[in-house]
Amino acid sequence: MNIHNRHTADIFETLSKGKFICSNSVDDGNRRLYNVVDENFDDLYNYFIAIGFVLERGDEYFYFSRNEVKATLESKIEQAYRWIDVVDFFTAFNSSFTPGFLFTPADILVQVKMDASLKDKLEIMKRLTGDGSYQERINNLIEKQLCNPGFAELQNELINQYKVLASFNYIKQLIVSIQIHEETAT
Repeated sequence: MNIHNRHTADIFETLSKGKFICSNSVDDGNRRLYNVVDENFDDLYNYFIAIGFVLERGDEYFYFSRNEVKATLESKIEQAYRWIDVVDFFTAFNSSFTPGFLFTPADILVQVKMDASLKDKLEIMKRLTGDGSYQERINNLIEKQLCNPGFAELQNELINQYKVLASFNYIKQLIVSIQIHEETAT
């Protein structure tokens, strides 16, 4: 393999935590890793498959997948259904909520206070956000459902502005595949 071991270790460290490596990341290091993986995909794929990780390529992002035992698979399906509510909420907030979109929790709060439908969607997600003010629940939703899994990053600390990453397409594609499967099953 013609890739430097440091890059391989950094790639593994990021992806093995369930994170994504995205082309439009706010972090320079993550964008550099994206370029390394993109340029050396075949070598890295073969390297990681040998240790039980499948390197997957999405639309401007990379991630690991593994064959899962049934219990783990079921919990991932439950998470996918939670993501349906999350995606529904954020796209109801703004239909342009796609990779590259910039937003602040304050923008969402203003919209929640003006839009009864959006407020209802936030209420439905109390199991994900916990109790608290709308602001606290929005912050929890952003942090736990977007930032922690790697679908958004804080771009500007001064104004608390976030950027939607290319990996957000992973959720959207997953939701589409669930809906297609449900339609063909009925």
